[in-house]
Amino acid sequence: MKRLLILAILLPTLALPVRAETIRWVDFSVPYESLKYALDEDIRTFDQEKHISWIDTLALAACRTGGKCDLPSVKKALKDLKGDRPVEELLGSLYKYFGYYREAYNAALGGLVGSYAIEKDGQWVPSYGLKAFSPIAAGYGYSHCDDFGVARSFGFKRKHLGNDLMGSLGTPIVAVEGGTVEALGWNRYGGWRVGIRSFDNKRYYYYAHLQKDKPFAEGLQEGDLVQAGDLIGYMGRTGYSDKENVNNIETVHLHFGLELVFDESQKECNSEIWINVYDIVRLLNSHRSSIQGGTRLYPYQDLDVEEYPKA
Repeated sequence: MKRLLILAILLPTLALPVRAETIRWVDFSVPYESLKYALDEDIRTFDQEKHISWIDTLALAACRTGGKCDLPSVKKALKDLKGDRPVEELLGSLYKYFGYYREAYNAALGGLVGSYAIEKDGQWVPSYGLKAFSPIAAGYGYSHCDDFGVARSFGFKRKHLGNDLMGSLGTPIVAVEGGTVEALGWNRYGGWRVGIRSFDNKRYYYYAHLQKDKPFAEGLQEGDLVQAGDLIGYMGRTGYSDKENVNNIETVHLHFGLELVFDESQKECNSEIWINVYDIVRLLNSHRSSIQGGTRLYPYQDLDVEEYPKA
């Protein structure tokens, strides 16, 4: 009788789904060619009966390559997804990794592609595609290389957790994705900097070393909501100083970083998840926001955000 009573108590709990463990690390190493191929096919199939998400394509390829996602593996993944076989069957024993890669890549890339509208001649024109923008405004040159993980020594020995985009003093810097201004002001390492959290709270974009004396877009404040492509500041070389408004960085550039947040406990700690954005920046270079006189030239609206959070 006692055994039956114990079973009666345990069986309902055994039927409950097991909560997946929070992701603690993401080694994002998807090359530009693979990102672009998967993106182009996502856009191309959007209006077709079987829309193939670039996240699913990359996650399938990652399971087979251990996250390397070379172009041949992405092409094969896309071809397989166009067929009738389910992902579980395509992967077999590797399927156990699919959930991880899908969640990780959705956190890293989920806000870059989707539905948006641009106002033209008083009319909102909806579209689907790359809705995020390069952090560098249209018409301004820049150069960059894959410098993620390079050693830094100011303050303490550490790794470079972003991508440095070299350009001209005063180059307009725009929000890659819409979100909430979570940090704005001086940081001894980043100088004048802006931190923007995506509306789904999964991505924290970090823009640092902004211009001395005039670092931010006029009126920008912590707590403000911004759209993708909005002006947020100007390129400079501030930082590496406990004193505010000091140019201690040798070269004018933007430090652009992306932190993934799967749980709020990861946001301010010694195990933050920063990913290499070099190839993401390359992808976004094809979509740049036009800024003139401190504002963008055309209104933009993210159609995937049904109701924006209040500041």
